[in-house]
Amino acid sequence: MKLSAHIMLISLSALTFATLSSTASAATEWQKQHPRRAEVNHRLANQDKRIHQERKEGEISKQQARELHQQDHAIRQQERADARKNHGHISKQEQRNLNQQENKVSKEIGK
Repeated sequence: MKLSAHIMLISLSALTFATLSSTASAATEWQKQHPRRAEVNHRLANQDKRIHQERKEGEISKQQARELHQQDHAIRQQERADARKNHGHISKQEQRNLNQQENKVSKEIGK
């Protein structure tokens, strides 16, 4: 199996798991679809697609893709931690901070 196909398979598995987890927790107090959280998570999903596309086209190395995914993962973990503090919401300032982090990663994609 090609390495890029292997990376894609792992990413799709993680995405599937995340989707199933969010569906299972929909009945809890977490508001994953809170507008600020949805915007941050949508950007992360878009960046994930861009990383895969750049890797597929040979624009970035496997190591660069791994590092970008790790940075996005850290942002997602921070978003979840922020939401956990606020009963499923993130504040405007937290969203602003997360967006700034996402902007840095976005600039690294496709340099």
